[in-house]
Amino acid sequence: MNRNNPNRRKNPMEKVSMNTLKLWALCLCLTLLSPVYAQDEEHDDHEGEESSAIEMTAEEQRTAGIVVEPITERSLNETIRVPGEVIINAYRSTRVTPRITAQVVARHVRLGEEVKIGQPLVTLSSVEMATAQGALIVADREWQRVKSLGRQTVSERRYTEAQVAQQQALAAVIAYGMTDAQAAALVKTGDASKATGAFDLLAPQAGTVLQDDFIVGELIEPGRVLIDISDESVMWVEAQTVPNGLVNFVTGTEARVSLDGQNWLSGTLIQRHHQLNETTRTQGLRIEVENPDDRLHPGQFVEVEIVTGKTEPVLAIPSAAVTMIEGVATVFKLEGDNEFHPETIDTGPTVGDWIEVRGGLAAGDTVAIAGVFHLKSLMLKSSLGEGHAH
Repeated sequence: MNRNNPNRRKNPMEKVSMNTLKLWALCLCLTLLSPVYAQDEEHDDHEGEESSAIEMTAEEQRTAGIVVEPITERSLNETIRVPGEVIINAYRSTRVTPRITAQVVARHVRLGEEVKIGQPLVTLSSVEMATAQGALIVADREWQRVKSLGRQTVSERRYTEAQVAQQQALAAVIAYGMTDAQAAALVKTGDASKATGAFDLLAPQAGTVLQDDFIVGELIEPGRVLIDISDESVMWVEAQTVPNGLVNFVTGTEARVSLDGQNWLSGTLIQRHHQLNETTRTQGLRIEVENPDDRLHPGQFVEVEIVTGKTEPVLAIPSAAVTMIEGVATVFKLEGDNEFHPETIDTGPTVGDWIEVRGGLAAGDTVAIAGVFHLKSLMLKSSLGEGHAH
């Protein structure tokens, strides 16, 4: 049969062969084109990553309140938080009181002022002091006369009596409130007219005047507190805790206190009360806190955080550095000097203000720990075609 006859009927096997060839050709074309599509998708993904980067100059970062910090390992200590009250450090404080009845003649310092050790605080005048001062001048003159004559001229008894009388007179004015230097200056003059009964109370330590409850001209009884002075560079905080057999507070334990729950000052547990408060049934803990910026003052209420357990160091970041984006924990990692990239991280437990990082970051990476909300808003704006993102 003539194969070239146009009217001949096609063999079904020939149709199958032709369809197979067409299918192979189509597959070959798709195979050749697929890398191109893959490259285009990869390029699109890369462009997406690039678009999420946020560029900000150092000045823009400062203006926006953005703070960055390198990630390090730290111990995420277990802590408890309890209320506390700032009180004066009794070991760094003194009260100035007269030892005899006296009248206030002059005030030399005022409430809130800083004083130095030995600085005059208040001038008092007393009849008892005047009598003692006169007796000292007389006794010292007699002692100087007897001493100049010598033991060869006066009897041993007279010599001893004069010496003892002078020492007793000196001890009396010091007991009444004069210092050794003030008494020595009075004796040096040898002038009986100087025995007026006036004397100064001096600052026994350096510090801040916390109380000056008196009026010039007022008659003051012995023991009345005129001035309180305290060194406020180191303060005490009294914390109240409920006794718990599971927690044993040990002196020397790390602690910290805060006035606003955000800014903290480091401290140390130095003492714990062995008697419970009869009203609240709580146990008092005394925390010693450095106060270099004069932020703490007696009577303030604070929040106290005390370490109750320690862990091995782990990679951790402040909780303020983490934000949730589409339900995933994210931080903004700084690349170079001015480019922030959102990075998703795997987190562990949160202890206090710190979060353990189990994946997504490495030690030494620098992330934003403040101003994170601003960076997040810029990233969201960039998704709408606005902002700093590139």
